[in-house]
Amino acid sequence: MEQIIATVRGFDGVLVFAPGQGSDVPELAWGDAFFYYAPDGRLPTTVQPYGTIVTKDYPDDTASDLAPPGRWRVNIHVDRAVFQELTGEEPRSLGRPRDFAAADEVLPHPVYGTFGWICVVNPGERTTATVARLLRDAHEAARARFARRHERTT
Repeated sequence: MEQIIATVRGFDGVLVFAPGQGSDVPELAWGDAFFYYAPDGRLPTTVQPYGTIVTKDYPDDTASDLAPPGRWRVNIHVDRAVFQELTGEEPRSLGRPRDFAAADEVLPHPVYGTFGWICVVNPGERTTATVARLLRDAHEAARARFARRHERTT
């Protein structure tokens, strides 16, 4: 997990938001990490992160079985073509049964897959390089969206 966070921290204009104990963020998010393109260093209020790492099950998101110690999941927003290449399905037409708790396997996100999110539980030898590439691509897509929004407002 720390290796992936360190990789993302190396991207130009990134903000890694990692709330912890004592922060004013709900306790449920403590220990997780959220990746934004934010060249001014301020947490964006009008955009979603392009990637996250979660370290526990959330009330509506338990299929990855993140409760046992040492389990965590990286989540990345990808475009439709990449989603289909990785999963074999269109985001809005998911129907194949999957083991969302499987480790080191690229899968549609169990809750947000229909919105173009993929995930990997405990990336390892098979998926770490793919995860790094997908996070780089997601970062670049977020940078391009930021630039387009900035052009319209100036």
